[in-house]
Amino acid sequence: MARLLLLNGPNLNLLGQREPNHYGATTLGDIEDNCRQLAIEAGHTLDCFQNNSEGTLIDRIHQASTDGVDFILFNPGGYTHTSVALRDALAAVKIAFIEIHLSNVHAREPFRQHSYFSALATGVISGFGAQGYALAMQAVIEQIAGQKQS
Repeated sequence: MARLLLLNGPNLNLLGQREPNHYGATTLGDIEDNCRQLAIEAGHTLDCFQNNSEGTLIDRIHQASTDGVDFILFNPGGYTHTSVALRDALAAVKIAFIEIHLSNVHAREPFRQHSYFSALATGVISGFGAQGYALAMQAVIEQIAGQKQS
């Protein structure tokens, strides 16, 4: 059994009501419930955490290291394009992670096309809306299964 962390950055608590043309109508609670179910079906546990504050997200990443988290699924929201500090926290804890974006950031404004996280991430899923979280969960589950077979 692996311990997983679903981490969401600023404004993702407003999913379902914030710019549905970009982010869809699914709420963060719905996404978390679906991901928890996928984790349980695969025999893993999933903790979910969302915060709008950069420092609090950094603290949760640090805590993941002491909690024994095996893999992080992370939607950094607007911090994708601005936070060297979050990037450094992920590099410091050395926990594998997948970067998730609801919208296709490469088809949006130029400032959204750069991520401080992608070079460190195991993979990036972008542009599939709420389904991207399920795709990320599937990828994590397969990664963990592959590690067990090695």
